[in-house]
Amino acid sequence: MIKAILFDLDNTLIDFMKMKKLSCEAAIDSMIDAGLHVKKDAALKILFELYDEHGMEDPKIFQKFLIKVIGKVDYRILAYGVVAYRKMRTGFLEPYPHTQYTLLQLKGKGLKLGIVTDAPRLKAWLRLASMKIADFFDVVVTYEDTGRLKPHRLPFMAALKKLNVQPEECLMVGDMPQRDIKGAQELGIKTCFARYGNTRGQETEADIVLDDIKDILYKV
Repeated sequence: MIKAILFDLDNTLIDFMKMKKLSCEAAIDSMIDAGLHVKKDAALKILFELYDEHGMEDPKIFQKFLIKVIGKVDYRILAYGVVAYRKMRTGFLEPYPHTQYTLLQLKGKGLKLGIVTDAPRLKAWLRLASMKIADFFDVVVTYEDTGRLKPHRLPFMAALKKLNVQPEECLMVGDMPQRDIKGAQELGIKTCFARYGNTRGQETEADIVLDDIKDILYKV
């Protein structure tokens, strides 16, 4: 019997990649307007290659981008890019359709809800607060809580302990087969693949597959 559901955050509750792409486009446009001599398409390609190399949460990604493109950090151009990025990110930060309704219905069923994310603690809480869904969750486990990234077992174990449930009483919902699904399966946690959030067209042998977050209401 399922007593608790754990959710990944980015690309499971929030369309993180869409937000990231729109924010980066705004940043590049602003930097070009500020005097950066580079074509937009080429700049975006370089930027996302740097994200692939250094991680999507790298706080100095634009500095690295400028060093790659012009060989130095021009702080005037950097400032224009950062401001534009933050404005777009704040305006777009919304949950997937049906997320709030789904969380409300799950709580109404008496289920405990938690978050297990690789995001830094402050960024995770800022996203949850911005989407106005923080109060739905009994537990939020971030990178700083264990110092380990999924699929390591420690983040999942921390959430299970705080929720006071056994692995077989828990369901993990996530978009990344190699992190969310694999990590949960290794502990005996039931798994739910958020296919709607997987931008790479990956598949996985999860217990449940979702094309819309609300479909979980008919699975538990």
